[in-house]
Amino acid sequence: MTVYFIGAGPGAADLITVRGARKLAACGVCLYAGSLVPRELLAECPQDARLIDTAQLDIDQITAELVTAHQQGHDVARLHSGDPSVFSAVNEQMRRLDEAGVPYEVVPGVPAFAAAAAALKRELTVPTVGQTVILTRIANRATAMPEGEDLATLGRSGALIVLHLAAKYVDRVVDELLPHYGADCPTAVVALASRPDELILRGPLDEIAEQVKAAGVIRTAVIMVGRTLGAEQFRDSHLYSPARDRHAC
Repeated sequence: MTVYFIGAGPGAADLITVRGARKLAACGVCLYAGSLVPRELLAECPQDARLIDTAQLDIDQITAELVTAHQQGHDVARLHSGDPSVFSAVNEQMRRLDEAGVPYEVVPGVPAFAAAAAALKRELTVPTVGQTVILTRIANRATAMPEGEDLATLGRSGALIVLHLAAKYVDRVVDELLPHYGADCPTAVVALASRPDELILRGPLDEIAEQVKAAGVIRTAVIMVGRTLGAEQFRDSHLYSPARDRHAC
């Protein structure tokens, strides 16, 4: 039997991939984070599936559920919000499954930053303006950031920065990025991206903190800071340029 780590997407139930929905419909056991995964997704599970909310479980308890389900002959869906490739804590689960000899697969999902960009109707990379996107977070009570990955260091690049898990500390974000991006740098905060209660805040970097606090946003939000968010005058991409030689290798 197999454990499937499935990206549930950013919030809207219909943003799960076709593959993810099919795997979910075929698994007799489903572990999900109740505070993050939409309940509507659980309707995709078989009617007799065992559903386990992992919100109050630690890593060892989660692993035990995965291993037990495997031993009982069940395929297992392990639903993670967004995409498993970033800030999902799948590495430690996969490491333990390797030790237990339990096979697994990873099914990608729509990440929160992609849903936020869609809500903003922006491409995050713009020719001649910005071609780099940094996905990061800040350390507070969670695991410390590695050396050289603090905002002050990352901000020197001037690249678009996408911050997860940081809305509660927006003042700190602004303070650390202002010297590198400037007070007028376009900034956006998207809370609950793709959900019915989605909230979009936009403004210059030096004003965004007050908007966030006034709106009461403290979690389930993405902060984006960078010039590509406000780019209007830029050169068309070479990809579809009439001047491009479409017969060249």
